Amino acid sequence: MSPRNAERDLRVREERIQLILDSAITVISSKGFGAASISDIAKAAGISIGTMYHYFSSKDEIFADVLKRGQLDYGKRAAELADEQTMPPLVKLHEFAAGWLANPINWAYTIMLQSARTTETVPVEIRQAVTDRFTANLQPIARIMEDGQGRGDIRAGDPLQLAFYYVSLIQGLTLQRAPGFEIPVSIEVDALIRFFEA
Repeated sequence: MSPRNAERDLRVREERIQLILDSAITVISSKGFGAASISDIAKAAGISIGTMYHYFSSKDEIFADVLKRGQLDYGKRAAELADEQTMPPLVKLHEFAAGWLANPINWAYTIMLQSARTTETVPVEIRQAVTDRFTANLQPIARIMEDGQGRGDIRAGDPLQLAFYYVSLIQGLTLQRAPGFEIPVSIEVDALIRFFEA
């Protein structure tokens, strides 16, 4: 196989996996982990069940991969902002919240995260991994909080606790954006960030 064909095949594979994962987010968040089936996800992705099994061996594997990829991307973005040297901490918090709230799929992803941690039918190893990644992802936000406190811009308090409140607030607001059932109140990121100002 030529390198060009191998490259194309790899790209097609990654695109197909992403299609399956995106479909799984919508299906699992709407139906719940227990009620969603491989068949439902395949139908939403527009592929056969046989093709699904070519990429994933089970619903648990799909669920774990969706959560892992999402949480790693989330943590990477938080770490990039924490490491950025020229942006003031309050602006970093604003950027992160605005980006999270602007993504139309994050309501579904947030439901999946919560379901992963609270649903007994979700395997314990997935529940633990999700909780561990969530906790680790608080660290870069806590660094932003601590930097802002050092500059006198962010209110006093335990930086990790403030990070937890901040993340919980933006994720809670995201849940209010479920399609067709949005709460008719605007979300102003500037107002949200003022809760954390000194």
